[in-house]
Amino acid sequence: MIKHKNFLFVGVGGQGVLTASDIAAQVGLDLGLDAKKSEVHGFSQRGGVVESHIRWAPRVGSPTCEKGTVDVLLAFELLEAARWIDWLKPGGDIIVNRQQITPMSVNLGQANYPDAEALLAALEKRAGRVIPVEALPLAEKAGNVRTINTVLLATLSALLETDPQLWENAILRRVPKRYAEVNKVAFKLGQAAAKK
Repeated sequence: MIKHKNFLFVGVGGQGVLTASDIAAQVGLDLGLDAKKSEVHGFSQRGGVVESHIRWAPRVGSPTCEKGTVDVLLAFELLEAARWIDWLKPGGDIIVNRQQITPMSVNLGQANYPDAEALLAALEKRAGRVIPVEALPLAEKAGNVRTINTVLLATLSALLETDPQLWENAILRRVPKRYAEVNKVAFKLGQAAAKK
């Protein structure tokens, strides 16, 4: 049984990071734990960085994690995983969407996007476990690219070995009813991918 867990969800505006963090906090409550979250939007509506801290424990004081204490870093974009690696505790886990969203500095020719395999190798040196996920193709297969967050939450549920039904129920309570079926499909695809 989970007693304490610190999560950091990071990504780019529009990827569903904040919705996913709401759902993860709800699952913590459904597990009978205290759960708190904190988020920073930044320039999220312009494709900027979004971060959300989620903490589960019998009693949570601060909603934010301290650097070096995150059990699970869930990155919705590959480069964001590398940017936030210092927040991961030694031996912590990383779930990373392999999707690459080009930052403005790269679009302007001021920088280069690092090689994907080099980024993954660097993450593997720092983490106990790195789980790369092809979330965008799975979301597309489910029928809506906006279900990337559901695919990643399915992977997180498998990593934590928690009841997938708790996660699916929390997702369905949070998303509009018209998107219920596509989210169910995305969750099942994410679960299947996590088991491979």
